[in-house]
Amino acid sequence: MTKTQSAGPISCLEHRATRVLHCTIVATADVLIFPLLPLLTNKDVSLITRGRLCSSCVRTSVLDGSETWPVSKENVVALQRAEMRMVRWMCGAKLKDRLPSKELRERLGIDGIALVLQQNRLHWYGHVLRKDDDWVKKCMEYEVEGPRPTGRPKRTWREVVREDGKTRKLNKEDAMDRCQWRKAVR
Repeated sequence: MTKTQSAGPISCLEHRATRVLHCTIVATADVLIFPLLPLLTNKDVSLITRGRLCSSCVRTSVLDGSETWPVSKENVVALQRAEMRMVRWMCGAKLKDRLPSKELRERLGIDGIALVLQQNRLHWYGHVLRKDDDWVKKCMEYEVEGPRPTGRPKRTWREVVREDGKTRKLNKEDAMDRCQWRKAVR
């Protein structure tokens, strides 16, 4: 696409892709957890071990490539619901027990999925910023010129990362020091 072309059809495709991504994420989590259910719900396996197993097998597969997703709030909510369903299964808790999500995650020793998504994005963002003039960096900084479609614009990956940086009080210059960036992101 040249700089003078409209981004209208692309934003329509992005919307469709976001809906597909939303459904795919939840379906992937369900497909991945079912073969592991005997281990994840086994009372003989400690909760910490179950949490590590879930983090290393299920979560990494579900969040594969999440560094580049322009995640919307509905995507994050869908991920949180799917994650909490898995966490409740692993802890043997039911909704009517009314246990806080934070407490259940602490039992398993895992972080919230929204936090992990944010860490993944910021980790990738720092990596790309430290690169020399590379095609990935050029794509990240590319601005599409031309008329914007009507209505509210879709959230871009750059906007999401900018918000992540604000919440953690990070800026572009911090990314140049890899050790400092890693500590700030984790």
